[in-house]
Amino acid sequence: MKRLILLGTIVFLLVFGADAQYSYKTGVGLRGGYPSGVSVNHFVTKTAAIEGIVSFGWGGFGVTGLYKIHNPFPDIEGVKWYYGLGGHLATAKAEKRNPWSSDPGGKMYIGVDGIVGAEYVFADYPFSISLDVLPILNLVEDTYLWFNAGISVRYTFK
Repeated sequence: MKRLILLGTIVFLLVFGADAQYSYKTGVGLRGGYPSGVSVNHFVTKTAAIEGIVSFGWGGFGVTGLYKIHNPFPDIEGVKWYYGLGGHLATAKAEKRNPWSSDPGGKMYIGVDGIVGAEYVFADYPFSISLDVLPILNLVEDTYLWFNAGISVRYTFK
């Protein structure tokens, strides 16, 4: 029920947030979902941003880097949709409930990530909220494709 309320709130903000402005240089905050952890989103141009995510879980850690292109939603100020590509490097241990490995000990994962999502920037507060989907293709140590989703809340700097 809590997830349904949270999802409804996000959809409401994305659909009815027409008075918001969209202007910040860097956002720092937390990301829930997978990968979950600390997220930094930095615009290198008006429409292009790089995002770094440092995550912890399954007895290891991960680093994800993404290059994203942001586009406005027609007639909805303050909301942009984005897409992009990047990569990840992560470690995990099977004994820490890693769903991708039954081998004892740790493993290292390297792969390619995609991202598609939407972001809303609050007009009166220095915060943004985003919701996205990340298809991930692991190339090393095990090869497989899986889909992740997440929500990020960031404090924004002009």
